[in-house]
Amino acid sequence: MKNKPAYAIASVDAALLLATLLQQEQPMRVTDAAGRLGVSVSTAHRLLGMLVYRDFAEQLADRRYGAGPVLRRGPVQQASVATLREAALPHLRRLVDALGETANVMVLTGSEVRFVATVECDHVLRVGDRTGRTLPAHLSSGGKAVLATLDGEQLAAVLTSLEDDAAVRLDRELRTVRRRGFAVNDQQTEAGLTAVGVAVPVSGGFAGAALSLAAPTARYSRERLPVWRAALAEAAGALARDLATT
Repeated sequence: MKNKPAYAIASVDAALLLATLLQQEQPMRVTDAAGRLGVSVSTAHRLLGMLVYRDFAEQLADRRYGAGPVLRRGPVQQASVATLREAALPHLRRLVDALGETANVMVLTGSEVRFVATVECDHVLRVGDRTGRTLPAHLSSGGKAVLATLDGEQLAAVLTSLEDDAAVRLDRELRTVRRRGFAVNDQQTEAGLTAVGVAVPVSGGFAGAALSLAAPTARYSRERLPVWRAALAEAAGALARDLATT
């Protein structure tokens, strides 16, 4: 039996309880959440807003709230995420030191990628920390790099969630990604942001990871691609070797 901490933080406890309710129960309205937590409607609304911001919840078309991407189970070894983060951080720092742009490690969770760790560069104008956030895999650079490694059945599960035209474009793009060994997200997820990603080779029982470099589009140029690709591929290979020994 667990005892409540002597110095419990009420707002944190309420947010965690609400996240658990969203994961285990049906979608709920703000008033439902307020009733379950025993708080005011305005407090429940603020809590839900923070959960949405951190991808623990999402607002549905009927204005109810359901579990967000972080709480939805996907084909990711959750117990290994902490190991991946610790192993990846030194490689992310080296990428930032060498290339001067923000570096990320992410994992595939269903049809989305979740950012596990970010190391920001020192530029005043830079891509910020994405840790904990999710993006559609078919739009993000790391997501596309991982999707390109999936077998036909695994990829079909992602393609079926897309409109026909989008699925055809993605299938065509993934053939290019396989040939080149990297993927590009040129303002597909955020205006003014360009990223390049590579998949981390399967190692140590961990699959579905990717590394990416992200920069303001104004500072990005195609001439940087060969250097970025080589650096990312080297880092991904080194990370895979480290994971194999953990």
